[in-house]
Amino acid sequence: MANAIPSRSENYSEWYNELVKRADLAENSAVRGCMVIKPYGFSIWEKMQRALDDMFKETGHMNAYFPLFIPKSFLSKEASHVEGFAKECAVVTHYRLKNAPDGSGVIVDPDAKLEEELIVRPTSETVIWSTYKNWIQSYRDLPLLINQWANVVRWEMRTRLFLRTTEFLWQEGHTAHSTSEEAMAETRQMLEVYARFAEEWAAIPVIKGYKTANERFAGAEETLCIEAMMQDGKALQAGTSHYLGQNFAKAFDVKFQSKAGTLEYVWGTSWGVSTRLMGALVMAHSDDSGLVLPPKLAPIQVVIVPIYRSEEQLAQITEKVKEISAGLRKKGISVKFDDSDANKPGWKFAEYELRGVPVRLAMGARDLENGTVEVARRDTKEKMTVQLEGIVDRIETLLEEIQQNIYDKALAFRTANTHHVDDYAEFKQVLDEKGGFILAHWDGTPETEERIKEETKATIRCIPYNAPEEEGKCILTGRPSSRRVLFARAY
Repeated sequence: MANAIPSRSENYSEWYNELVKRADLAENSAVRGCMVIKPYGFSIWEKMQRALDDMFKETGHMNAYFPLFIPKSFLSKEASHVEGFAKECAVVTHYRLKNAPDGSGVIVDPDAKLEEELIVRPTSETVIWSTYKNWIQSYRDLPLLINQWANVVRWEMRTRLFLRTTEFLWQEGHTAHSTSEEAMAETRQMLEVYARFAEEWAAIPVIKGYKTANERFAGAEETLCIEAMMQDGKALQAGTSHYLGQNFAKAFDVKFQSKAGTLEYVWGTSWGVSTRLMGALVMAHSDDSGLVLPPKLAPIQVVIVPIYRSEEQLAQITEKVKEISAGLRKKGISVKFDDSDANKPGWKFAEYELRGVPVRLAMGARDLENGTVEVARRDTKEKMTVQLEGIVDRIETLLEEIQQNIYDKALAFRTANTHHVDDYAEFKQVLDEKGGFILAHWDGTPETEERIKEETKATIRCIPYNAPEEEGKCILTGRPSSRRVLFARAY
């Protein structure tokens, strides 16, 4: 194996970057700021997609696909939206290349300039709402519940694999409704979907809440989010759901005839999660030995490594493994039998540990004689000798235990690193010395929020759903406050 990965305590950022590469999740591409998602990494993303897509369809949504290119004039129609994305847009100005006269290669053909520049989508509200104008005429066409799986481009200066790249993959839901109440219910419902996915599949506990006006999505009237804590104490926004009001409907003149016969603007939402979830998965659970994957998202849930000294022993072990593998697959458990002779068992153990495979079985000739198998679990690194009889059911139960344990460990970490703070000096001290989440009072003004951000690099991650009414004083200004909000430094 290659040199050890840097430890989290030595250099968390380098640990993350190296782990993503060593575990074969992704690598930097020839295009600055972009990444290549490798097969092992993409298989995790596919599992995420599958689970989320099922949840979307259970809640009545359908998939569609909209163009990658957006006419520049579309972005001009919603003022706050264009302001929010203007600095991140990639712009297409020409449609053809030609050979350079001096033979040095190809150049942009100056005669092939577009009449109107096209924006490579940073998000699709504008192009989708321009389409919805043709799809919606009557209340009978509502609600319109559409999702698309796509790539987007946001021209980032500082990039990091999965967490922030110039091009990334995501899904974006865009829905239209006949009433404000129905649109807000959709906004909340989709945040619940994201929270359920994060906790039940990715084993990441999240805090649900409202974004402040400063942190809202450009063009939204309300933004809901889920916030997760990484092992360095920083927050990561793991999903957002936006109530758009009638802003985009008015910008693109999307009206419907109501039951009463009046012509009204529809009410909108949009919501999305991205490959940033891959980064969250790595940073929330993994350790200095490699990935720790929750079984529900692991491409390989069980790996079986034979230990043998002769071809005869291997043949006997293989027969038993076929039987075990068939039983596991019947239960929908993915299993790999690594009988390759290119590497020794010790190398394989370390490699599958690096890749985060939840359960490893090692079987030798003596195990066959004794009717046992060695079982190692990735989350605790515990090894145990287990009877072969009933092994399939035992592994099924073990995978459930591992899934729950990974979640419980992350929740315990978040609880231990969440602090209640009542004054600004303590706030800054806790941020610098402990990190984590801070629940503190804020006077509700964007000026105070911005000053705290400038002075400490901490932002209000959200106003938690479950924040109790509590009279207090703003940590910075001393003005009255009725509840605590969640502060953290964030990715």
